[in-house]
Amino acid sequence: MSDRIDRCFARLREKNRAAFIPFITAGDPDRETSAALLKALPEAGADIIELGMPFSDPMADGPAVQAASLRALAAGTTLVDVLALVADHRRHDPDTPIILMGYYNPIYSYGPDRFLDDALAAGVDGLIVVDLPPEHDNELCLPALARGVSFIRLASPTTDDTRLPTVLKNTSGFVYYVSITGITGTKSADADQVGQAIDRLRQHTDLPIAVGFGIRTPDQAAAIARTADAAVVGSAIVSTVESNLDENGRATAQTVAQTIALVRELAAGVHGARDK
Repeated sequence: MSDRIDRCFARLREKNRAAFIPFITAGDPDRETSAALLKALPEAGADIIELGMPFSDPMADGPAVQAASLRALAAGTTLVDVLALVADHRRHDPDTPIILMGYYNPIYSYGPDRFLDDALAAGVDGLIVVDLPPEHDNELCLPALARGVSFIRLASPTTDDTRLPTVLKNTSGFVYYVSITGITGTKSADADQVGQAIDRLRQHTDLPIAVGFGIRTPDQAAAIARTADAAVVGSAIVSTVESNLDENGRATAQTVAQTIALVRELAAGVHGARDK
């Protein structure tokens, strides 16, 4: 649905490159630092940005992303702040697609229609809501699509050929393939198994396929990017944020610099994957 997402993948397809999609949590460890990270990501090689909406019970996330969410909540980050962060970013970056990833509870509390209207106004391109299955498409998915906001669905190793058509029916923007079973940041993706899964997915959809969960290093990202349309890295990035905080959990002079240094390495791995 989103023109920015479609243009991004079309441009990369012409270059025979996969997209690099980094994940950070909005408000982690504070609004100023996350705004600085967000601003630096495109220049560091991010093609699409996945921005986490902090939530107190992120059941699909591993320890690193859970900790990032809790830091953001402790700093007072609300859904209003997340949307404001996107709106502020759009003043100097009108082109990079931004996907909000999170859980339905905060959106439900905010009001789904109000949320979608405000997200669209802020410049959000797509949503990944991990705990809202296709059986509840009327809740958020279909209203999002009606507004031109992509609704990106997750497929996993346990999503069989019988289930896939239901999962993909109203998916737009791209398909997010979860390369491992379990929570984020706890296992490594197997490139061969992922390649087989991508071949199977391509029999069901023409949408780009992004692969996430279990990708932590530039080499792992490159291996995935040789077959997938995009590689998503989250836990390794938010872990770098955490490891560059002071003993009180506050940002230091190295927080943004070290995190962006990793993003550059990951982006280089993805973008150069098919040159070898």
